[in-house]
Amino acid sequence: MRVCGAQLAVTHDIEANVAGLLRAVEHAAAAHADVLLTPEGSLSGYTSNFSEKEAARGLRRITSAAAQAGVALALGTCYVETDDTSSAPAEHRPSSDGIAICNEVRFYDRSGTFLGFHAKTLLCGTLDANPSGEINDFGTRPLRTFTLDGIKVGALICNDLWANPGCTPMDDPHLTQKLANMGARVIFHAVNGGRDGGEWSRVAWAYHESNLQLRARAARVWIVTADNAHPFTLPCSSPSGVVGPDGRWLIRCEPQGEQYFVADLPLQPAPRVGG
Repeated sequence: MRVCGAQLAVTHDIEANVAGLLRAVEHAAAAHADVLLTPEGSLSGYTSNFSEKEAARGLRRITSAAAQAGVALALGTCYVETDDTSSAPAEHRPSSDGIAICNEVRFYDRSGTFLGFHAKTLLCGTLDANPSGEINDFGTRPLRTFTLDGIKVGALICNDLWANPGCTPMDDPHLTQKLANMGARVIFHAVNGGRDGGEWSRVAWAYHESNLQLRARAARVWIVTADNAHPFTLPCSSPSGVVGPDGRWLIRCEPQGEQYFVADLPLQPAPRVGG
C-alpha cells in the first residue's frame, strides 16, 4: 500500500481548504499513491459551525478529482449526519431528530465509492462537572474498520490516539489497541492540534510523538498521521508521517508549512478463507 499524507493549512475558509485538498490529490496522483490522508477538519474547518451546502459542494469536487486520479481517500472533515445511530449522550448532540454533526475521517475507494466514516470518539472538553468544548458540539459513532485494496484499516482523529489527560473528561478507551484487535493493520490518524509555539507546545509535541511511537509498537500497526499546518509561522502540534509496527518512523515531514509525504507499506491483502 503506497500512502500519501498531506500536512495542509486548515482554516474556516472552505474554498481555500478545497484548493489545498485538490493540490494534495494532484500530489498523491503524481506519486502513484493508493490512498491520501488529510488533516482533521481539512474540508469543513475544525468547527461545528460551517456551511453544510458549501462543504457538500467541496466534497463532490474532491471525491471526483480523487476518483479520476484513482486515489482512495481518508478525508478529514466535519459533516452533518442525519441518522439516529449517534452513540453520544443526548446532551452531546447539537441537533434533535437524529441529526448530529460528526468530526470524521471519511473513506472513499479508488473509484470514489463511499465506504463509511470514523467519528471522533475521545472528544475534547474541560475537566469540570459540566464540561464545555467540542464534547458538546459533535456526535460519535461506534468504532469500526474499513477495507482498502483488501487490507483492513481504521481511523482515529487527534486526541482519539493520544488521550491527552488535560484535554478531555473522558477516560482513555485505548482506541489504537481496539482497532488492532478488530484486525486493522493500518490506522489513518487525522490531526488538528492547538499550539502557540511556547514551552507547553513543545511538551505537547514530545507527548504526541512518543504516543504515536508507543501505541504503534504496542498494537503492532502502521500509523499514518497528518496535522494541520495553519498558521505557517508556527510548527505543527505533532509530527506528520508514518510510524511502523516497530515504533520507528518510516518517514516524517518537516514540522512547519505545507508538506507531503509518500511511503510504501509492505502489506499484502489477507488471504481469502474457503473457495
